[in-house]
Amino acid sequence: MSELPLAGTADPVSRYVTVRAASTALTAPLSPEDATAQSMTEASPAKWHLAHTTWFFETLVLEALPDFEPFHADFRVLFNSYYNSVGEQYCRPERGLVTRPGLEEVHAYRAHVDAAMVRVLEAGDLDAAALGIVELGLHHEQQHQELTLTDLKHLFSYNPTYPAYREDCEEAPVARVLPMGWHGLAGGTHEIGHRGPGFAFDNEGPRHSVMLRDAELGTRLVTNGEYLDFIEDGGYEQPEWWLSDGWSTAREKSWTTPLYWHEIDGSWQVQSLGGLRALRLDEPVAHVSAYEADAYARWAGARLPTEAEWEVVAADQTLKGNFVENERFHPAPAPTGEPADGPRQLFGDTWEWTQSNYSPYPGFRPASGPPGEYNGKFMINQLVLRGGSCATPNNHIRATYRNFFYPEARWQFSGIRLARDA
Repeated sequence: MSELPLAGTADPVSRYVTVRAASTALTAPLSPEDATAQSMTEASPAKWHLAHTTWFFETLVLEALPDFEPFHADFRVLFNSYYNSVGEQYCRPERGLVTRPGLEEVHAYRAHVDAAMVRVLEAGDLDAAALGIVELGLHHEQQHQELTLTDLKHLFSYNPTYPAYREDCEEAPVARVLPMGWHGLAGGTHEIGHRGPGFAFDNEGPRHSVMLRDAELGTRLVTNGEYLDFIEDGGYEQPEWWLSDGWSTAREKSWTTPLYWHEIDGSWQVQSLGGLRALRLDEPVAHVSAYEADAYARWAGARLPTEAEWEVVAADQTLKGNFVENERFHPAPAPTGEPADGPRQLFGDTWEWTQSNYSPYPGFRPASGPPGEYNGKFMINQLVLRGGSCATPNNHIRATYRNFFYPEARWQFSGIRLARDA
């Protein structure tokens, strides 16, 4: 077997089994009905996430081996997401109409592919290139674990009974909100981008130099209480705070609060994966679009950070935070037992919008074949988010990790960190 390790462990079998088991565990509380429905084009059914991540290993790894036989020939099209080099794909907006295969057969599909993958990994039948695809596939599966939770939360938002994904989701202790501080960033030439060791997606490189001005980043995420001040000050009614596209989008979609906020009997409630709960003013605001984040920043006399500013600050910080393993599935207040002038919540809780367009780094070249379709072809009309969220696996995130969504997207755990020129 090649000595190329899989991310997070020197044992590729253990890494494979662990990541795959995490998907099964996250979807265990779901009924077949929960796992089949689709709430919008951008979201996918949980059953589809389970099948597509399995399709990845069957199609991009096992299919190249001698004596390969597919679990079901139709799955090659049915669970292909956007890989044009592989072939046809089923219509994305209609994934929720696929009632068959049922959830039980999808689990059988996973078990079949997992058994084959474990056999070839244990036997050392994969060369370095194939092991690289396996590693990519495991990080791809961790992305879909997060999407499973965010897509499910969006689906449940259409149910007037506000169902809980899990009734036992633990709430973080109430915290005293420290005043917003500012962490200084010295201007000059800085290096950003992945330089190893370990795994990184292709869009995290090549490492390169950037020129930054003196700046400051907020020492914590913006809270619900602070965002409520923006709302009560008429933030959604005053166009001077908004980008033109943002103002038009907010008007068209009738936005007046972040997604999942509800005013019920005169009090603010928020839908969570643990069900409906009272809005906590000490928690980070989440489920805001880039347009809302930008409008809030302008109202607050600040701006959103660039992704380079964020990475330069984050590169010096310990990678810790509120991740999916905490099983809160909800943003938590900023910790108070850390230096007041140091940045907190850089990792976990909410993805942090930046003002940076999602575009290739200097010298970026997509790989050939299906892996080349993973990131490069989406480098237009989207913005970069950084830091991970409460639904992100803790061994999946890095300071160099570049997430990206369209600026109107709100169903992800997306929040706000302020920045300003020094």
